[in-house]
Amino acid sequence: MSTSVKITLRAVRRLLPAFLLGLILLPSQALAQVDGVHVTITPYAGFTHWDDGVNLRDKPIFGGRLGLMLSRNIGVEANYGYVPAEAIFGPTMYTPRVSVGPEVGADLHHYGGDLLLKLPISSVLTPYLLGGYHQIAYNSDAPVIVEDNTFSGYEVAVGVIGNLSPRVGMRAEVRDVTLSFDSPSALSDGTQNNLFMTLGIQFSLGGRVESDDADGDGVPDDRDTCPGTPLGALVDVNGCPIDGDKDGVPDGLDRCAATPLGAKVDSYGCPLDSDKDGVYDGIDQCANTPSGVTVDARGCPLDADGDGVPDGTDKCPNTPKGATVDLAGCPTDSDSDGVYDGLDRCANTPAGTRVDKDGCPIEVNEKETELLDTGKITVRDIKFETAKWNILPESYRVLDEVGNILIQWPDLRVEIGGHADARGSDAYNHDLSHKRANSVLEYLTGKFPGISTSQYTAKGYGESEPVAPNTTVEGMAKNRRVEFKVLNTEVLKKERERRRTLKLGE
Repeated sequence: MSTSVKITLRAVRRLLPAFLLGLILLPSQALAQVDGVHVTITPYAGFTHWDDGVNLRDKPIFGGRLGLMLSRNIGVEANYGYVPAEAIFGPTMYTPRVSVGPEVGADLHHYGGDLLLKLPISSVLTPYLLGGYHQIAYNSDAPVIVEDNTFSGYEVAVGVIGNLSPRVGMRAEVRDVTLSFDSPSALSDGTQNNLFMTLGIQFSLGGRVESDDADGDGVPDDRDTCPGTPLGALVDVNGCPIDGDKDGVPDGLDRCAATPLGAKVDSYGCPLDSDKDGVYDGIDQCANTPSGVTVDARGCPLDADGDGVPDGTDKCPNTPKGATVDLAGCPTDSDSDGVYDGLDRCANTPAGTRVDKDGCPIEVNEKETELLDTGKITVRDIKFETAKWNILPESYRVLDEVGNILIQWPDLRVEIGGHADARGSDAYNHDLSHKRANSVLEYLTGKFPGISTSQYTAKGYGESEPVAPNTTVEGMAKNRRVEFKVLNTEVLKKERERRRTLKLGE
């Protein structure tokens, strides 16, 4: 560690105990401050630490400062300091390249003019910055006449004022005083940075001292139009609490800023929501909403399907309009006919009765009766193009009728069989009947998505299963047919008895 650094640390250690003692003695309560134009007087003492290019030993400094504060925080200041100096290598103030003599005494007078800016962080501690221009008058005790005895440069400083009272404070400062020597004999002709470390007592005269601040809101009592402000609340220039969200809890104490206008809040300024529906009390137009219910912006329950059970608790959304529902919002069907109560125009329909869209029984047609009684439907009026398997449009109606019957039993396994008369060869008739049966299957599965191709098959029987002699025109017409034969007839057993009463004409 260099000698200059050791000296600097020694000087700081000398200043530090006194400064800390002063801070300990500072009052803990908030202090009023001097404001307006006022004068400051600061006698001080401290130590100097000279750069290696300066031919002086580190010595005490004594002096005073006279300031003119234009406001609480900005002002100008004149400085004077006296150092009982001691030149080390001869009478010059700069360190010569070659020693020219023994140590000699000297008088050093430091003058400065600075701009000062205070940075108030509290009413007790006030850091500050300053900067300006200085001049040093140096007078050696040696009989040799020294030509240059006045030096000047810039200076800057940082410090802190510990306020003992509104007009008295303890001031600690470290000032960088620059020098430069324009001499070929100087060891260094660059800028010399020298530290003046001082501790003083500052007195303020004139200006105005703000009066007491009983509620501690930063606004003096004589200007505070809202005394008794809660501690911690933010206030305006008149000392009145600021309430940005208008909820009655001042900013600074409000833990939930930006509360919507009209919402009721607790003592911390946080909105209340008594029914936990997400809409704050005071804005909620439907209080006491049951838990779990979906609500609109007003806090009122939503009921998208209009069944009287609010969304969120409705276990069966999209209930048809007019249907009667249970407490869970699910439609009821008292007679189990597939038409909901409230929409069912024929209540109490016997179990198993086939009904229309209004819940009323419908007649069973002839083909459906045949299916239930025989396990198959025989159709002879499906027309194809001559010697081809293309279905003619006039046959669509009867195929649609059959399809509407078959889709009622999705569990049926059905064989679509094509049959022909005896005209033509057996092989030709077998192939043509198979292709015609397959055309029927393709039509039904294309028109009725509920018919599964995995449960339906097409088969051509040709002329192998006649139901009448092929010797007459009438007999051949009966043999040309398409049969829809149920392969798992047990599915139809229960339906046979239930639907027998609904036969056509009964």
